[in-house]
Amino acid sequence: MPRRFRDRRDAGVQLAEKLMHYAGDPNVLVLGLPRGGVPVAYEVARILHAPLDMFVVRKLGVPGHRELAMGAIASGGIRVLNGEVIEALGISPIMVEAVAAGEQEELERQERAFRGDAPFPDLKGRTVIVVDDGLATGSTMRAAVLSLRQRAAARIVVAVPVAAAETCRALRTEADEVVCLNTPPDFHAVSLWYEEFSQTTDDEVRSLLETAAANIAPAR
Repeated sequence: MPRRFRDRRDAGVQLAEKLMHYAGDPNVLVLGLPRGGVPVAYEVARILHAPLDMFVVRKLGVPGHRELAMGAIASGGIRVLNGEVIEALGISPIMVEAVAAGEQEELERQERAFRGDAPFPDLKGRTVIVVDDGLATGSTMRAAVLSLRQRAAARIVVAVPVAAAETCRALRTEADEVVCLNTPPDFHAVSLWYEEFSQTTDDEVRSLLETAAANIAPAR
């Protein structure tokens, strides 16, 4: 049975071990999905000695059950919808649009909070390792991959400590490489596979990004 991670940093250290073939490659950029993916991505970037940045993606949660994703949005106007969930729960197009509008506001707020006026790194010709703390339905990661394709990344690597096996299989048709450390048969939820899984704050994200820029390698 796959063991649980102590916390997100422990998960990042273990994840980096599976990505060592990218260590020292000047074309590599590590992107964390805020907020919980950034502490994992920080450890990956530190060990690979690669620049760290973040990429904002927002889950579209089912009204009344926000943890259940009916889709996701990402920078660049990307939207991914989970038709099976929407149809099974009878969610109307009006409700989908209302949730998407609210999440778009939060996406823009996070981009201002974490990036300020700094431009997003140029991805053309680069290998991008996209990191989150885990994947359930994979809606947010699919939205990220689609958006990064639009930005002309040469290679997109999805890397997570734990995920539903079916989600990892599906992402292999969209990303160039998928690294899922643990795919437990009794997955249920990402949080179950961490001993400590407290919410990552905006201040923690900013601090990790600033520390990485100063001590690892600046994003370019």
